[in-house]
Amino acid sequence: MSAAFDVAVEVSLRDGIADPEGLTIERALPALGFEGVSDVRVGKSLRFAVEASDEAEARQQVEAMCERFLANPVIEDVDISLSPAL
Repeated sequence: MSAAFDVAVEVSLRDGIADPEGLTIERALPALGFEGVSDVRVGKSLRFAVEASDEAEARQQVEAMCERFLANPVIEDVDISLSPAL
């Protein structure tokens, strides 16, 4: 029997990896009247549902997706959150 799980994946650049998009945003904000913003980092957020027999299998599937397609494990970190689908 399988169950559905809601998945949230946050992908961000590892510490020490240059983030030119974040730097561009950080430099542009003062021109728009937003002072005092620093250390801007840009990432991506993915939300989807997955079917699996249990949470451990669901996590294993999502980790494999991240390693093979959703993130670059050399330069990006991944944070995975799972919850039973309602």
